[in-house]
Amino acid sequence: MFYCMSKKVSHITLCVAGVALSALLVGAYMLSSPLAVTTANHEWGLSFQTDNAPPVPNLNAEQLLPYNSYYYDVTAPKKLYITFDAGYENGNTASLLDTLKKHNVPAAFFVVGTYIKENPELIKRMSDEGHIVGNHTYHHPNMTKKGRAEFEKELLDLETVFTETTGKPMQKFYRPPEGKFSDENLEWANALGYKTVFWSLAYVDWKLDDQPSHEKAFSKLIPRTHDGAVVLLHTTSSTNTQILDELLTSWEDMGYTFGSIAELGAI
Repeated sequence: MFYCMSKKVSHITLCVAGVALSALLVGAYMLSSPLAVTTANHEWGLSFQTDNAPPVPNLNAEQLLPYNSYYYDVTAPKKLYITFDAGYENGNTASLLDTLKKHNVPAAFFVVGTYIKENPELIKRMSDEGHIVGNHTYHHPNMTKKGRAEFEKELLDLETVFTETTGKPMQKFYRPPEGKFSDENLEWANALGYKTVFWSLAYVDWKLDDQPSHEKAFSKLIPRTHDGAVVLLHTTSSTNTQILDELLTSWEDMGYTFGSIAELGAI
């Protein structure tokens, strides 16, 4: 901060000019200093306002597009994209895979490092049956608290363990843990060749000690279903395992088909 005190007009003028020059110099330094770079942090959120219409997110499709990031497909009438977050395995995934195979539905499973290490056969099955195994980071941290090197290591370490497990390169799809991200995170993921994939249809299915009933699950999911929706479900949910066959059938009866998130942003 700069203080200039003088009763003489000439001195006051000189001081004001000095303050202005100093401010310009400080501003120039801040623009050039990496410590001064500011970035907005976000937590992905949706507002469902009208039945069977896309929700209102806290960042819209136009804001996400420059970062190769998506939350639904604006060009896809009567198509849905099924995704799962898989932080750990508690016995449901094989059944979910059986149901997806029955309906010939391609899905994406966003996994972490321990999931791959502890469940290599499930990871191989996902890949062999045509599903995308996506990057949910190695340790599932709050990525807004990571610098660029740490951010990249979380993604690259997961790529490494996936390739060691399957013998295949990992497909470049990223989902931020807990939906927490910054503008820089989106930029860094894009620089690594990743699409960042959020979601436009979800419900509270992750509380293991408070699983929704069959009726509650359908009352949340069906009215929120909309064209081009990216659906987020959790593999840990026993409710999802029980309802998936009926849920996919209901969506098929509504006229929906199912696509791969690889189609997002495709021309």
